[in-house]
Amino acid sequence: QVQLVESGGGLVQAGGSLRLSCAASGRPFNSWTMGWFRQAPGKEREFVAAINWSAGSTSYSDSIKGRFTISRDNAKNTQYLQMNSLKPEDTAVYYCAARWGATSSVAGGYRYWGQGTQVTVSS
Repeated sequence: QVQLVESGGGLVQAGGSLRLSCAASGRPFNSWTMGWFRQAPGKEREFVAAINWSAGSTSYSDSIKGRFTISRDNAKNTQYLQMNSLKPEDTAVYYCAARWGATSSVAGGYRYWGQGTQVTVSS
């Protein structure tokens, strides 16, 4: 079983930065992808970014591209989302997710999910 635990959320002012972390435990035996999704109240869960664990290939949503950076530390079995130039529109619960195979922007394509961490950006 794979378990994902997010951390690093908080309250920041517009223009500020946060770094989210997602620690993974379990035994994935195939090449897999980890990513981030976010969901604001009353809105659908949307793709943010993803990274292929072995190759390091990344994929980003157009809404955050250039501001957020996804990375991973294989030794720590942890992925990160560095969020810069945060906007109030970025306010949401951010979820870590994982799947086997290539990067994907479709939430339904991810098998494992963390509990989420709240990111609030004030104006």
